[in-house]
Amino acid sequence: MSKFTKEMVDDYASKLLIGLTEEENAMVLNEFEAIDKTIDMINKIPNIAQVEPMTHALDDFVFDLREDVAEEAIPIEDALRNAGQVEGREIEVPKVVE
Repeated sequence: MSKFTKEMVDDYASKLLIGLTEEENAMVLNEFEAIDKTIDMINKIPNIAQVEPMTHALDDFVFDLREDVAEEAIPIEDALRNAGQVEGREIEVPKVVE
């Protein structure tokens, strides 16, 4: 039996103030079930609870922090000189989100 129901997805969507169509609800429900199956597979790994969490994917990850030094910035006019569409001090960029 599934841990997620259509009513649960509708309730979550309502709390987030988004409306979902029947098709969107089904898609979200399928995604929840896929995530749930993946979590179940991970939980079946022997001794998974004893694995220490990692802070980085590479154990030998070494980083050197540079000194934070303020430097002289170039004038805004010079920075905007090579931009395509400029209005005042703003650059017009292509819309990437609907």
